[in-house]
Amino acid sequence: MTNREEVIGNASAALAELGWGIREAPQHVASVPGLYAIHAAPVTWEELGLASSAGVPLYVGKSEGSLVTRELEGHFASNPKKPARTGNSTVRRSFASLLRTPLQLSGRPRGHEKKVAFSKADFTNYELDVDAEQRLTTWMHRELQLSVWPMPADLTLHELGRVEVALIQRWTPPINIRDNPRKDPRLTAARQQMADEARAWRRSI
Repeated sequence: MTNREEVIGNASAALAELGWGIREAPQHVASVPGLYAIHAAPVTWEELGLASSAGVPLYVGKSEGSLVTRELEGHFASNPKKPARTGNSTVRRSFASLLRTPLQLSGRPRGHEKKVAFSKADFTNYELDVDAEQRLTTWMHRELQLSVWPMPADLTLHELGRVEVALIQRWTPPINIRDNPRKDPRLTAARQQMADEARAWRRSI
């Protein structure tokens, strides 16, 4: 077994664990670079319209700076002093698109409360209104679990990225889009629908 295979094996073992609920995770997650995985019960996969697979997470991601800032605060809005920003989180956009109907979510262009002019990226990176952001955050805190793998001291950020890609290609988590050989076309279509809603909202004002 090569060292790279050992590293991937260690990361896989850590991230296959269910980890902690989102509310408990801040007590366990360190502010260091690393990988993280998002898990949920089979009933939650069903609510998302996905077929669950034993031992496979919903999503695998990487933080090159801080797992706390990138993961807990950015995706899960764990810090009540920092508002949720779906426009800055591809993870939130993906969950929002799959929960659009049950949570009554609707796309808005990123920065819609302050901006007058919008770029193409503002529609692609759509966000939600304040109440909808809170509904999504509440759902994520209630339904999702988190596991992390802090980056070993002798690993480089480049190598960390290679481990992330290896795990995405091994597990093909349904919420992952980039580097996923079995990218779910339904997720792509759902995200496009919310981006189109953001464009329609702009035309309506």
